[in-house]
Amino acid sequence: MRSNWLALFLAVLAIHNIASADGPADNQAEKVRPVPPAGIEVPEGERDDLEDGLKKLKAAIDELAQKKDVRTQELLPDVMIYHKAVNDAMTYHEFFKPQEINTAKSLLNDGLARAEQLKRGEAPWTTATGTIPRGYVSKIDGSVQPYGLIVPESFTPTGPHRWRLDLWFHGRGEVLSEVNFLEDRRKNKGQFTPADTIVLHPYGRYCNANKLAGEIDSLEAIESVKRRYRIDDDRIAVRGFSMGGAACWQFAVHYTDRWAAAAPGAGFSETPDFLKVFQNESLEPTWYEQKLWHMYDCTDWAANLAQLPTVAYSGDKDRQKQAADMMAAALKAEGIELTHLIGPDTAHAYHPLTKLEVDRRMDSIMAVGRERMPQSLRFTTYSLRYNRMHWLTVDGLAEHWEKAKVSAAIHANPLNAEITLDVANVTDLSLSIPAGQVPFNVDLPIKITVQDGGSPQSVGDAEPNVKIPKAGSDRSWNVSLRRHGKTWKIRQEPSDDLRKRHGLQGPIDDAFLDSFVFVRPTGKSSHEAIEKWTQSELSHAIVHWRQQFRGQARVKDDTAITDVDIANSNLVLWGDPTSNAVLKKIADKLPIHWGETEVVVGDRKFPAEHHAAIAIYPNPLNPNRYAVLNSSFTYREYDYLNNARQVPKLPDWAIVDVRTPPNSRYPGKVVDADFFDERWQLKPARSE
Repeated sequence: MRSNWLALFLAVLAIHNIASADGPADNQAEKVRPVPPAGIEVPEGERDDLEDGLKKLKAAIDELAQKKDVRTQELLPDVMIYHKAVNDAMTYHEFFKPQEINTAKSLLNDGLARAEQLKRGEAPWTTATGTIPRGYVSKIDGSVQPYGLIVPESFTPTGPHRWRLDLWFHGRGEVLSEVNFLEDRRKNKGQFTPADTIVLHPYGRYCNANKLAGEIDSLEAIESVKRRYRIDDDRIAVRGFSMGGAACWQFAVHYTDRWAAAAPGAGFSETPDFLKVFQNESLEPTWYEQKLWHMYDCTDWAANLAQLPTVAYSGDKDRQKQAADMMAAALKAEGIELTHLIGPDTAHAYHPLTKLEVDRRMDSIMAVGRERMPQSLRFTTYSLRYNRMHWLTVDGLAEHWEKAKVSAAIHANPLNAEITLDVANVTDLSLSIPAGQVPFNVDLPIKITVQDGGSPQSVGDAEPNVKIPKAGSDRSWNVSLRRHGKTWKIRQEPSDDLRKRHGLQGPIDDAFLDSFVFVRPTGKSSHEAIEKWTQSELSHAIVHWRQQFRGQARVKDDTAITDVDIANSNLVLWGDPTSNAVLKKIADKLPIHWGETEVVVGDRKFPAEHHAAIAIYPNPLNPNRYAVLNSSFTYREYDYLNNARQVPKLPDWAIVDVRTPPNSRYPGKVVDADFFDERWQLKPARSE
């Protein structure tokens, strides 16, 4: 009964949050309600009990942390999630209802029970079935993050069987603290529990539609599950509803080749039309904000679903049916008909009979599994952050945030094997077929033909001394190509010159998809306005990283940065070259020159007295990592009110006039901004 009550409560809560996120008040940037909302006061006696429980659990965790065995350290996050959940709710006033206090006490008891079991060398939850909360330590900020599993009754921890894995992305929940998430993951099996299937419920770092750090959370959770359970890589599906449906669309089009199937329900699939239809918002984006919509507008990436069986669902009376309708139109333009199941006389929910049909189709697809070695591919991208489709990897673009396309196919006959490529806005690519999967005879010569806007050309014709490699005896094959002018040639060695590449392509927000450190200035700026602005923005960044992405940003003084920090993390440098010692060290190696009197961007000059630079650039101290100037993730409080707004707001660099105070949308008055070119150089100033 309690499980049913909890499911009903969460459903009502989701409906409440949907309703509260689409009113006209949420279009007023000057009057933004807080997300998450303010919590309740914890009575003194209850607070004493919680603090006592936290103290005991912390002591148990510290004792376990001293153990040297690998198994204990691997399982310790499964204990730590309980402490973090309750400690954060206490510290940041994130108890929203009185009953959550009792929930927190119960979670502390669960954590203590696991700690005691782990001390004895036991971990029964690792082989248990049912609802199992677990955790991992994130590479991004070192925080412990929770996830939930539904482990089927048929599960056995040993043996040859590999298990199907379904991801379920949760809906919007502005009060979905870690306490509430863990309570849900202890009691609620969720919408779908297919037979003989492990279901993974990522937390997604709270309420961001699994974007940015929330996106990486899900990928890290998958890897954690793979280390702990025998998962069949060819039978992993992505599913979700409402905000989770939006996440499902995103993962389907950006990481297409990882999944066997996708089943998005409701949600949103792009930003501009959804905000007009659902939020009744009048949009006035800058040109670079429009470009950055390409990052998460799934309609732009629709062609990728040619490789992924997809079953969409909507209620016929649901305004969020708009998401699948938009995807259906985008897919139709690519020659693909979307399978869109519609629940009759249904608003924002699954219709019981249609839900059964969704499951039936998904089970049928998952029985077949992912196609490992498709011999024809269609791939669309706008950024090298998302650059892979099975055996094809795009290594270079002619221009980021413009549409890049590759159609690739393998043809074999008794005389040779031919790979044909039709490309647009691509300069570098690699073809890599894993061992055992070459679909033609290894003794055949291989021909590569590229169509790139003109007549087809055979790779190798322009360089007779360079041969296209044959497949290896292990039935693997690899080759890399680069466009030189209008001619495609085999790329002999990786280029060591500065180029945008996967994981080092911007925009500013990209720095927060991997390990980062906020570098605090210990000096003082020559300009009082800049000093006040950078200190204020650093404080804002620390607070909002915790609120929106549920971790503690690592903060170190500029004088304490080590070679290990430079090697392993993106450095976020706050201040100016006068106040920040690390920024001073690299200032003359950046394309934006920040001097004592002027900030110079090409032929544009801004008084340094009241202008600050925001930027992302390969760190001159380690060009495999970023240096970021004066920015965390770039969307702000206004954007927390609707997940479709939670997309990057600034490109690779911006100049801010700090005489205009920061607000719920911008860090000040953005007087200029642009992307760097593909070699990380400044572009000519745009004509207005």
